[in-house]
Amino acid sequence: MQRKFFTLTALCAAAAGLTGFILTEKAVDLPLNGKVIEAKEVKLPAGFSAKILGTDLGNTRHIAVGKNGDIYVKLSKLKDGKGIYVLRDTDKDGVIDEQKMFGDYPGTGVLIKNGYLYSSSNSAVYRYKLNDKDEVINFDAPEKIVDGLVDHGRDNAKPLAMDGESNLYVTIGSYSDDCRVKGKGEGMSPCTILDSAGGIWKFNANKLGQGFADGVRYATGVKNAVAINWDSKSNSLFAAVHGRGKFHDFYPQYYTPKHSAELPAETLYKLKEGDDAGWPYIYYDHFQNKKMLAPEYGGDGKKTSGEKAINPVAAFPAHLGPNDLLFYTGNMFPARYKNGAFIAFHGQSPQLNKGYLVAFVPFVNGKPGKWEIFADNFAGTDLVKPTGPIQHRPCGLAQGPDGALYVTDDLNGTIFKIDYKKK
Repeated sequence: MQRKFFTLTALCAAAAGLTGFILTEKAVDLPLNGKVIEAKEVKLPAGFSAKILGTDLGNTRHIAVGKNGDIYVKLSKLKDGKGIYVLRDTDKDGVIDEQKMFGDYPGTGVLIKNGYLYSSSNSAVYRYKLNDKDEVINFDAPEKIVDGLVDHGRDNAKPLAMDGESNLYVTIGSYSDDCRVKGKGEGMSPCTILDSAGGIWKFNANKLGQGFADGVRYATGVKNAVAINWDSKSNSLFAAVHGRGKFHDFYPQYYTPKHSAELPAETLYKLKEGDDAGWPYIYYDHFQNKKMLAPEYGGDGKKTSGEKAINPVAAFPAHLGPNDLLFYTGNMFPARYKNGAFIAFHGQSPQLNKGYLVAFVPFVNGKPGKWEIFADNFAGTDLVKPTGPIQHRPCGLAQGPDGALYVTDDLNGTIFKIDYKKK
């Protein structure tokens, strides 16, 4: 059961050094005050349960949760002229009862680190100073860290990650699927897109007013890594990458429609500075566990290539669309989840007739094991024989201070919270 919840105004004490938490007077679907809405349609392992914290919030993308439980959610499209939500449970009953919107730019990336909330538009990165409770001090005064990042309208999200030395990592996705010469079948050689996109760039998180030229290309050949995160356990950057498509459309002499549905793999990489993941010259075939020469560069579905390109540490079925990556460090979940990786997929695999799920990759002694489906059926319909439209597409992931897992849905703007209780 849900109702339209009209937010009120709450003022924080000036003595605490906070600006007023002035809430928007807009209608938004939030759970009925004092009641918990169980998301029983979400399928989870034994002991886990999901509940809905809010819905109809807009195109909710990445998410960050402060130490006091405040939830910051980035929107890829503006709603009421704003692009970031902060959602608050004032009485700690597990139900969101206050919300505010701020930031006049759309985008995807958001994270909390070193006393700041970092947020990205499709061409820039900003930061907001936080107090010791991880509350934004001044919503109207973001500082711009980086500007002038490539934005051609396609795959233009700028996801964020940060290491322990204040290095800021920003994905700049390729605005071309395959770097093909316009009107021709062959690829550009070299692919000039790689000069400013198709990779991950590193910037100084403590320096304001940087431009694209101030960054260092940390890794290249990374087509579009919407899911990136820094793993503090291995002290490494990881990226889950969207694969390319349209093999059969352009090269029917080599690829069947079935090939196009099943290839290439979506891939998870462990990246160090200077690494090349190989796009657009190669793709990864998870059936053969090989790097294959792309057809734009002479490939025929059989030729291997990519001697200089790194191998993925894990591979997933084609077209699943990895959109966020989180290494679990909490204590709520069973021990096997500790230091493992959750990945939110907001597409579906024709190969498996599966999708719209959260996967889990266990890590043992720093090495990934076999991936598994952790949270399923966000779609709300049978993907083999659909009886209705897709309901939810998982997009963003965050870990709460209590160890719970938060999942955003970028289709209907729903926020899920997944808890664990040993039975």
